[in-house]
Amino acid sequence: MKPSAEPSPVLPEIPAKRYFAIGEVSELCAVKPHVLRYWEQEFPQLKPVKRRGNRRYYQQEDVQVVRRIRSLLYDQGFTITGARQKLRELRNEAAANDETPAAALSARERKKQTLQQIRGELEQLLERWPT
Repeated sequence: MKPSAEPSPVLPEIPAKRYFAIGEVSELCAVKPHVLRYWEQEFPQLKPVKRRGNRRYYQQEDVQVVRRIRSLLYDQGFTITGARQKLRELRNEAAANDETPAAALSARERKKQTLQQIRGELEQLLERWPT
């Protein structure tokens, strides 16, 4: 796996909405709509609701999955097959912890933030500690 040399764009916060059109998801995840349609075929975890006229409506969890897929493919350098396997591993890990895959991802992020906060506090204490 070779991460891309170009940094990933800062993605906007996901609004508190129930459904998102494909164009909105495209903007929120910095991915073109045709790529989203392709990923629906390649990743079984990505299943937007289809309504009248076969229009796709993505939910919050779908948007989070798209962002995770994007990160795996574009930032971390996974292949489609590798990203599919990694998502499957995350889903199994989440099931073992009795939580949704999105919750497992956010739980991992919360743990990372907590550890960074603890590290910062420890560094502040070390600065104040007399030598």
